Amino acid sequence: MIKQIPNTLTLLNLVAGFAATIYAVKGYNEYAAFCIMAGMLLDFSDGFAARLLKAWSSIGRDLDSLADVVTFGLAPGAVLFSLLVTAGMSDLPAFAVSALVPAASALRLAIFNNDTTQSSSFRGMATPASAFTVISFVLAAEYSDNTIYDSLTASPWFLSLLSLALAVLMLIRTRMFSLKITGLQWQGNEERYIFAASVVLLLVLFRAAALPLIMAAYTAISFVSALARRRAPASLP
Repeated sequence: MIKQIPNTLTLLNLVAGFAATIYAVKGYNEYAAFCIMAGMLLDFSDGFAARLLKAWSSIGRDLDSLADVVTFGLAPGAVLFSLLVTAGMSDLPAFAVSALVPAASALRLAIFNNDTTQSSSFRGMATPASAFTVISFVLAAEYSDNTIYDSLTASPWFLSLLSLALAVLMLIRTRMFSLKITGLQWQGNEERYIFAASVVLLLVLFRAAALPLIMAAYTAISFVSALARRRAPASLP
């Protein structure tokens, strides 16, 4: 029974994504955002439990991907659909635009499961990061005084560009760093420490309004780091 704890946590992740989808369809995007955040916590917990209990299995790996498609693909897609319809877009184009996120998420996870080069970093944006980007705008609009986010979440053009951008970011092959730290040394963790400092600074300065900026910082640090890595060999004598 103990060996089934990781799979149970994974199933709870899926349930959280299912709940988020229902809330989004009903127009409760704030509740959907919190359910997706709960799914992120469960997604971290199932991997931690699997390592702690040495309960890795092929079934658990496949189940994890299925849960991630629901929580970090379908659910944020439903949030985008809800926002687009509320912003005045008709159902069919709203469906077509918002479907980019779950479709790209499923394809990205399939690629990830068969790519041995993504053990310590990612190629393209991970699905939890994509999902958090979507809900960051929902939470910033709800809990900050910055009216810009109200305007953005009510703009069909911005939401459409966001959906397209996330789909592209998930499928590109550019290296993006993971948040897994194997040691406390600076070397090898430069991106993580810079990102952590950025998160603290942004939260102190902007509080809830910082959430979308945090994801922008993550993307920018990843791209700058990837560019620096490509240029590094050419700079050697």
